[in-house]
Amino acid sequence: MATPYPGNVTPMAPPAQDNAAAPIVRTIGLSDVHQALRLGWEDFKAVPSHAIILCVIYPVLGLVIARTVLGYSVLPLLFPLAAGFALLGPFAALGLYELSRRREARQQASAWDAVDVLRSPSFGAMLGLGTLLLALFVTWVATAQAIYVAAFGYEAAAGIPDFASRVLTTPQGWWLIVVGCGTGFLFALLALCVSVVSFPLMLDRHAGVGDAMVTSIRAVARNPVPMATWGLIVAALLVLGSLPLFLGLAVVIPLLGHATWHLYRKVIAPDPNPRPIPPRPQRERRSAADFPAALFPWRRKDGA
Repeated sequence: MATPYPGNVTPMAPPAQDNAAAPIVRTIGLSDVHQALRLGWEDFKAVPSHAIILCVIYPVLGLVIARTVLGYSVLPLLFPLAAGFALLGPFAALGLYELSRRREARQQASAWDAVDVLRSPSFGAMLGLGTLLLALFVTWVATAQAIYVAAFGYEAAAGIPDFASRVLTTPQGWWLIVVGCGTGFLFALLALCVSVVSFPLMLDRHAGVGDAMVTSIRAVARNPVPMATWGLIVAALLVLGSLPLFLGLAVVIPLLGHATWHLYRKVIAPDPNPRPIPPRPQRERRSAADFPAALFPWRRKDGA
């Protein structure tokens, strides 16, 4: 019996993800990590005011956290909260990736341009991964609190000297340091694996959250030593930035954000078929005399 002619059957379209080639992960060295940091520093020097404006929330949040901790006798959470910046930083640096992308393309880079990440076709995916990192941060803080309670119970420290004495001069304190740092390392490793290049990839190629996370894990698996070095550098800089009342984060966060973009460029091969983002629509200039009519644009179009 003859097989029906294939032309009479409407072929099924392949899934969209099958049409797009997976990003090519390259092997990098420690020199590439150093160069990414250098280029990130160059970006920060080129747009320092914009970067600090974007990241001023970090020192402000740090001061609020410190005041809350000291005021409500939850001093043991100060270090876990500060360390948690490493978990949330990749998402909070979205605007910095956009600035580095524009500067790399020799385009204008300003604070307003950084807000263009909100127009990215993959912003929903970025928000989804950011929510995942936030959940990871909350879980880490709850875990750190549970570890402290397991070591010292629910009795609050009388102050910073008492807390330091507990942690540094008692067997329970040393157990807390070992277990807490080991657990924090696992949280940081998980965050590094799923986000080291995820957000730049979503911004650059409009990738979905699943594809971005898989690519990030592939990048870490292919470059374990450089990525481990990058994680240690991030942790060390965050500690240094947190020491002077978190004010140093106003420099550390922009530096790491810009450097992450350049690290992404080192690890992921360029897209052979880039998809440009549509240009931002021109905003109509309005005068103060238009208020409050400017709040109702549809009435102006109808001539009412």
